[in-house]
Amino acid sequence: MQKVSELQVSVSDLKAFEALAHIPDDQLQWLIDKSEILTFEDGEYLMEPGQDLSGPHFILEGNMRFFMMQQGSRRDYTLVEKGSITGYMPYSRGLIAKGYAQAVGELILLSYPTAEIMEMIQNHFELTQALVHIMTTRVRDFTAMQQQNDKMMALGKLSAGLAHELNNPASAIVRDSLSLRKHLRMVPSHLKDMFAIRATDEQVDGLTDELFQILNKKECYTRLTLKQRTQLEDEITEWLDDNDVENSYDIAESFVDFSFTTDNLEALKSHIPPHATSIILNWLSAKLMGEKMIEDIQESARRIAELVSSVKTFTHMDRAQDKQYADIHIGIRNTITMLGYKIRKENITVIEEFDDTLPEVKALIGELNQVWTNLVDNALDAMEINEKGTLIIRTKKDNDFVEVTIIDDGPGIPEDNISQIYDPFFTTKEMGKGTGMGLEVVHRIVKQHRGSIKVKSKPGHTEFIVCFPING
Repeated sequence: MQKVSELQVSVSDLKAFEALAHIPDDQLQWLIDKSEILTFEDGEYLMEPGQDLSGPHFILEGNMRFFMMQQGSRRDYTLVEKGSITGYMPYSRGLIAKGYAQAVGELILLSYPTAEIMEMIQNHFELTQALVHIMTTRVRDFTAMQQQNDKMMALGKLSAGLAHELNNPASAIVRDSLSLRKHLRMVPSHLKDMFAIRATDEQVDGLTDELFQILNKKECYTRLTLKQRTQLEDEITEWLDDNDVENSYDIAESFVDFSFTTDNLEALKSHIPPHATSIILNWLSAKLMGEKMIEDIQESARRIAELVSSVKTFTHMDRAQDKQYADIHIGIRNTITMLGYKIRKENITVIEEFDDTLPEVKALIGELNQVWTNLVDNALDAMEINEKGTLIIRTKKDNDFVEVTIIDDGPGIPEDNISQIYDPFFTTKEMGKGTGMGLEVVHRIVKQHRGSIKVKSKPGHTEFIVCFPING
């Protein structure tokens, strides 16, 4: 960096800046007299993290790039061009640089000394007002960009979860529908054999009654362990073989699916003509297989409908953007649903310690869902290195406040980092996994709800405690 004494800046040059077009000439001339002209070569740094902010700077020629460094990689923030005003502004609360400012091409600035900003504020109202307006616009633009980034982050997590969650039931529907079509093509051959059977009305009624008794018991059927199921399949296969039933190994599985036992098969056999046992049991197995495929398709479709409902509730897409009374447990459970693929992938046990007596809270539910998403997702990432873990989510009422605690047994947050975790762009995650905005979003949303967030962390135990008023 060097001073450029030979370059002259006039009032008309500054009036070319849109923000300064209506500032009185005497104030602009005062600004020129108090400032110095600086030049920077391409790639030269004007500012680095931890340095005091300087300026205001008025860009006469060239461009300036702002960026942050995360895990050794550069993340560009914005590019300001000729005619822009940047740097420290009157009444700005930011005093220390959090990122880098770098010249792109040759950069020439008119730079006002920060230490004399009070003189500007006290004696040059219109100039001060114009610069304050730039600062408020900059904050508004940054907030809008940040909110958009928040939405994109939430959308990214939501879409990743949906891609995994929808894949299984959708694939099951395709698989079962193809199997059902193939299965139905085999029905005519079974039907032909059935027509050849001569059975009395009493046998048909007895067989039908017995069958419905067995199927009606399926509702209270206890799910079998793998060992129990294998044992029952072996018993039924052996019974079928003893009674000369064809395809015994293949059809035993369908009978087990519908809770049949060898006693049930004996009861059915008592209503079947002796020569038709194999035909009727094979026909019955085919009907049960078709029924099972339809049940599986219905279950998969129900699962997809539940996921769509969860997404609708999670995003709160059908509500106005104001506070509503709602059960926060719905949002938390939907968050767990959205991140279910990640929970299973990382072998995480989720424990819900919810206070069912907790009243509905008045809040921006969609915003709170971003809080739960970021905190739960961070907890899952923390436990990932252990390839397993336990996530505890606890809710309780504390006088007129609701308290939500999210606990993980990951490695913990280093003590040196705890004071920085809510800072924008700060992250300890590897490049591509973290933006450094998640906890900043959480902190901002909680403050928006007039609440607080605390963190306690040590190796093997980290908890975030969110507290906010029940009635908004």
